[in-house]
Amino acid sequence: MLASRLKIKHTVNASVDPQNVATTPYAALQKVSSGERGSLTDVVEAALREAILTLALEPGLMIDKIAVCERMGVSRFPVSSALARLAHAGLVEVLPQRGTRVKPIALDDIRQHLFIRSALEVETVRVVALMRERAMLAALATNLEQQRSLAESGDRLAFHELDLAFHEMLLDAVKLPRVKEIVAVSRNALDRARQLLASPERLMHTLEEHERIFNAISAGNGDVAAKAMHEHLEQVVAELHRSAKARPDLFEP
Repeated sequence: MLASRLKIKHTVNASVDPQNVATTPYAALQKVSSGERGSLTDVVEAALREAILTLALEPGLMIDKIAVCERMGVSRFPVSSALARLAHAGLVEVLPQRGTRVKPIALDDIRQHLFIRSALEVETVRVVALMRERAMLAALATNLEQQRSLAESGDRLAFHELDLAFHEMLLDAVKLPRVKEIVAVSRNALDRARQLLASPERLMHTLEEHERIFNAISAGNGDVAAKAMHEHLEQVVAELHRSAKARPDLFEP
């Protein structure tokens, strides 16, 4: 899953920090080149999906199809088809007689997905702590070193990818692909919300929480690792409630 998302970012060149997006929200979208692989609908969908997940297209934004067509140099058909797919994925919604908008973030959905993640990932680290595989510990340590460098530089999008990789390595270690698949579905549903938490302070807090999980695993203490993972995911819920108060326009009532 992580590899496929990195591939999409490379293909559509859309990993743009929304804080640096110009006056138009569609500045994150790139014109389709003649060398693009796949159908136009695939390319447009990937670009719009990435812009939505990175908040370049903010929750609640009414999507101007003509602006997307002009920005990407495509006709209305692939844009309409791509938006239909994104509606099926729950990222946009069609409002009768108004048009299509980026779907606001629903806190109730987030709570359910975090409940699923907590139930599975807490038990995952409990098992991983008993395994204490040397190669896995070395890979986690390297990941954390890279996280620290990115947290200090404030590169939140690259940090987010390492955050995903950290959790995926833990899930890979227990060799339960169905568990990993369920977690991935819930995690993808949280991607937009996580972008709201990517302040420099939050990046450092996330790093510290990951380090506590890693230290407990390294010590072979499953209960402490489980508690650290639970607290890590609980912080996401608490911070999202603060974000909802600060930016209620991005969330469903």
